Amino acid sequence: MASFPRAGLTRRLASLIYDGLVVIAFAMLSMVVFLLVIEGFISAGWLSQGNHEDVSALIQASPLLSFFRGFVLIAVSVLFFAYFWTKSGQTIGMRAWRLKVQTPDGELLSWPRASARALCALLGLGNLLVLIDFKHKRALQDMICGTEVVVLSKEENKRIYDSLD
Repeated sequence: MASFPRAGLTRRLASLIYDGLVVIAFAMLSMVVFLLVIEGFISAGWLSQGNHEDVSALIQASPLLSFFRGFVLIAVSVLFFAYFWTKSGQTIGMRAWRLKVQTPDGELLSWPRASARALCALLGLGNLLVLIDFKHKRALQDMICGTEVVVLSKEENKRIYDSLD
């Protein structure tokens, strides 16, 4: 097994920008579906719009619906990252910047570990810890979940990409 250097802050943040754009697109799509579901509940008579001018105002005024909206947005983000980290160790942005998240043994993450890592990242702010832990280049989510982010060679990055279904 080849050993690769750990990634610094610049590559991590560049990758996060790429992935952030994709997550935003998925979040927008999931909110369209969420709004359609709420509209369907209103049409079926299971939910009342009351005196709210539209469905968005109803969601904003309802603590329960606001909670579900937040839950859906967090779930979309966690599922995005966990799926890619468990499948190949690389998200779309990580692939572009030749990064891979793995265990210290070089193994792919399990679903529980990948989900925990996504939650511990604190919307990417956990990466700032790389500046303090300059010797080991570990982010908060890496320390908590026992993971590392490495910079792959061009050949290894291509090998991983080619091995995907």
